Amino acid sequence: MKKIKRFFEYFFVEPTRAIKAGKLNEGESVIYRPLYVVLLAVMLGTMMILSTDAGISGDEHLHVKHAKDILNYYKTLGEDKTAATITASNNLPYYGQLPDTVIYIITELFSIDDYMGFRHLVCSIIGWIGILFASLLAKRVGGWRAAVFTALLLFISPRYLGHSFNNLKDIPFATACIMSVYYMVKFLDNLPKIRLSTSIMLALSIAFATAIRVGGLLMMAYFGLFALLYYIYRRKELKPVFTKTLIWSLGICLVAYIIAVLVWPYALEAPVSHVADTLKNMNKFAVSLRQIFEGESIWSNALPWYYTPKYILMTIPLLVILGFVLSVVFIRHNRKQWFHYAVLFFACIFPVFWIVINNSNVYGGWRHSLFVYPPMVVLAGLGLSTLLSLIKNKYVKYVTGLAFLVLAFHPVRHCIANHPYEYVYFNQLVGSTESAYGQYEMDYYFHSLREASEWVLHNAKRDGNTTSDKIIVASWHMPPVEYYFRKDTNRFKTAFTRWNEKGETDWDYAIFCNTGIESECLRNNYFPPKNTVHRIEVDGKPICVVLKREDKNDFYATNAMKANDYAKAKELYCKALKADSLNETAIINLSQIYLTEAQTDSSSMNKLDSCLTLLDRMLKYNPKNETANYFKAYALYSDKQFEQALSVCDFIISINSKYSGAYSLAANIMLNQGNLAGAEEYLTRIIHIGRADNQTVNMLVSIYMAQGLDQANAYVKLYSILEEYYRKEGNEKMAEEYAKAIEQIMQSMYVK
Repeated sequence: MKKIKRFFEYFFVEPTRAIKAGKLNEGESVIYRPLYVVLLAVMLGTMMILSTDAGISGDEHLHVKHAKDILNYYKTLGEDKTAATITASNNLPYYGQLPDTVIYIITELFSIDDYMGFRHLVCSIIGWIGILFASLLAKRVGGWRAAVFTALLLFISPRYLGHSFNNLKDIPFATACIMSVYYMVKFLDNLPKIRLSTSIMLALSIAFATAIRVGGLLMMAYFGLFALLYYIYRRKELKPVFTKTLIWSLGICLVAYIIAVLVWPYALEAPVSHVADTLKNMNKFAVSLRQIFEGESIWSNALPWYYTPKYILMTIPLLVILGFVLSVVFIRHNRKQWFHYAVLFFACIFPVFWIVINNSNVYGGWRHSLFVYPPMVVLAGLGLSTLLSLIKNKYVKYVTGLAFLVLAFHPVRHCIANHPYEYVYFNQLVGSTESAYGQYEMDYYFHSLREASEWVLHNAKRDGNTTSDKIIVASWHMPPVEYYFRKDTNRFKTAFTRWNEKGETDWDYAIFCNTGIESECLRNNYFPPKNTVHRIEVDGKPICVVLKREDKNDFYATNAMKANDYAKAKELYCKALKADSLNETAIINLSQIYLTEAQTDSSSMNKLDSCLTLLDRMLKYNPKNETANYFKAYALYSDKQFEQALSVCDFIISINSKYSGAYSLAANIMLNQGNLAGAEEYLTRIIHIGRADNQTVNMLVSIYMAQGLDQANAYVKLYSILEEYYRKEGNEKMAEEYAKAIEQIMQSMYVK
């Protein structure tokens, strides 16, 4: 009760007395105390309410499954090792994902039906805790006004707010990191005294971060670095307690490590080697995704070095950028607190620098780097607060405050107008969302699938095109759609289809986010297509659409084609093209039929002209469609137009460096021209992109032998290239296998 009474005294009674007494100089600062508490309370309630509208994020279903595996690991006392086993298709054991596991246990204990909704509610609370500790850190450095500014800046940051609805990996990690930094600063500020409560909270914060992802160990490195820096700064007064402080610091890190390992199955299996293995692989995601960046579709492991810093700068409020710049400008003014500023600058700059120099495989904007944002916002809050403190004229101060409000309007308007898609935000540096559309990824986390699914649930009807006893709803990203339709399986069933293959599947309604669609299609208004019956927009730009099937001839034609009934397939594809002249399935598959006919019947060579005419129709509106370009190159190759065909192959490779078919076709063109070296170069590049198959291997061996090597040396040369590739990729196991194969071949040659 005494603590509660003191809380109200400090935050409400004392400020009220100061205001009533007319003590403006003292009262100006204390006003921020009640304002801070009220704001934090309103933010918590608001974030919890807003989270109820959130959609399921792209990989939530994977984390729910992994949480189940983790629970089974402990229930079976480690006998079920699914949660601790790394496979080619599952790297989740590298993650402790503690929040997911705790939430899963709660949903199981209390039989919570809408477990995804509960996940989102908890995520919003964790996001709010991040705001709380960021603002408390700002208060510790710059007072309650800085705390208020920091809380407001984080709350009106659309990317942070949007991810706090459903991103249970990056938001908890960001929260754990800012908690860790806060308690590091508090621990060091208290020296030479060491408070047990602070030590416990610091250990728990670091453990929390590490139990989410191994990058939490970075907090231990931070602690060591900051402690060393602080000791050098205050060495005279801290020298007597150096040994004691060192022991406590090591103890904090050890306790944090033990706690993290205990709740992380993969680490628990081998507390040292598995953690080291995770650290080694933390920047090597098993998957590389295509991302629209600066208007180009680029593989995530080939994005430019400035991808993360640029994404941060163009997706945070300008007010945050201004505040951050001001914190740099006022460093000299705040030099007495240089240590706190050094901690904050390091916490927000070093990780981004590390991502850049290590060429880390990142995607989905900068969500993997969200943990750098709270310390950045703390600096922004301090910068804005320092500016106001330096302005003595009250009218100038009012104008400055008004300028802050003007800069805050853009992100606030975006959040209000586009809820629950707050995270699809771009600031004025890139012309806002309207200008960024088609240039950068929009709803990369598939939030809009919920709203689209709910529209179908309420509006879909059977018609003459419906061939099943249920309405078939197709989509590319199935787990969220299946969740939304789970309670109405009597009327609906779901089906998987990709955007560019949607004509090959039977469906009545289809739901597509614009993620994965060529940027040209987004910019030239081909998306959304004409059979769109509902669209979900952010600032007038469609991020998701619901399509209604108007014609199924493309689907029937595909079935005929699979049955080798090409005559019927052609007839049906032609009907599909009459209904929609840009039907991608009809154009691609009909072109393939024409190519097949031209190759099997010399009298049908005119089919190549028909094929090229069809493909050029598609390429007119989507010039970078890789499949259409590949078939065009193949048609030109079949027509012996080798130079033109090679040019198209090179174009495909320029827009998709991993399109192995283009390399193979280019190699065949080179072979037709008698250019063995050129063919070898293209085939070797297939190895370097990790797409080599038996055909590639056999062709390379044949080329080496045609160049004068015997079979044994041809394989030695091939295996040497493969060994080099796998070593470069960090796959030592495969590299060693090829090294042993080379050694065996060399030994057999020596024996002979």
